[in-house]
Amino acid sequence: MSNPTTNTNTNTTTTDRPELRKAIEAFVDAGFGGIQMRVHDERGEWVGSAGVSELGVGAEPPTDGHFWAGSVAKPFTATAVLQLVAEERTGLDVPVADHLPELGLDRRITVRMLLQHTSGLFNYTGEYHEDGTFVAGIPATGKEWVDNRLHAYRPQELVALALSEPARFEPGTGFGYSNTNYTLAALLIERVAGRSYAEEMERRIVRPLGLRNTVLGGSDPQLPEPHAHGYYRYQDAGAWKVADVSRQNPSMLFAAGDTMTTTRDLHTFFAALNGGKLLPAPLLAEMRKPYGELGYGLGLFVQDLGPEHGGTVYHHNGGAPGGYGALMYSTPDGSRTLTAGLTTGDAPTDPARTFPEALDALVKQVFTADPATA
Repeated sequence: MSNPTTNTNTNTTTTDRPELRKAIEAFVDAGFGGIQMRVHDERGEWVGSAGVSELGVGAEPPTDGHFWAGSVAKPFTATAVLQLVAEERTGLDVPVADHLPELGLDRRITVRMLLQHTSGLFNYTGEYHEDGTFVAGIPATGKEWVDNRLHAYRPQELVALALSEPARFEPGTGFGYSNTNYTLAALLIERVAGRSYAEEMERRIVRPLGLRNTVLGGSDPQLPEPHAHGYYRYQDAGAWKVADVSRQNPSMLFAAGDTMTTTRDLHTFFAALNGGKLLPAPLLAEMRKPYGELGYGLGLFVQDLGPEHGGTVYHHNGGAPGGYGALMYSTPDGSRTLTAGLTTGDAPTDPARTFPEALDALVKQVFTADPATA
């Protein structure tokens, strides 16, 4: 693998940040094709990238590039639902069946359970059971996904597939991360608001925050320029192949992972959310209550880094089915954020194996207090 190149753009600070450059280069060393990152903290804004934008070309990823951000959509969707709760148009403990009676949902499933992943509903992208067996859903991995990645899905067919499978557990008795929950939440938004999910997200979040490069609820498979290319390594007839999957239809993860965005827009959204600009304080507090071993709230994760590394951070990362990923972290007040877009290349080793170590080092580097500003 070629040595990573690093491009830095210091918009509001003239101080170089070699520790941040080193932290993002670790992702390329771990097997990722490229990374672009944006950090906002007491020293201003730092943006940088490492790796390559396109295999065989050599240019670094654009620091203002568009990317598929996957499950970063979930905090956006949860925020819109909680705004409807604030307007008393629904409630966290209202049965979802009250709004969507035609689906025949278990009446014990509440709005809160959708946002918290405690409904027990089958995940339409497939489920791994405790014994290691896998129950397939829509094509979401391997050659089948590569060949199918431009297919347009309707949210109703995604939900119908999920409801055709047995629930994993009784509503409210466990935690099971399921894209079905957030696609259902979007259908609830549409029913309560009387507008499409895309229109409602534009009206409530995208336009008020000035997110000029974010699309939610879309089905256009083309990333706008500039963008880095993402690749997917898969087996076909016993041979390994690598496909450029920059073009992919996000509708397969409607409202659960269909985000197209930039690091700047993710910073703007997450700083505003955690800064109290999108939700009343009581509902933001509800959103941040961790549940279960993973510490999931209502659309975001709660993580304690320990006092030596900055304490509590809120985050929700994301991964498109292939080629792309995203990071989104913030302090409780939104004053310090980390947002990033990742792409996979043609490395023969799975970067997911070394990803946790690189991510842990990066997050601690960003959120540990700087002695110069403490």
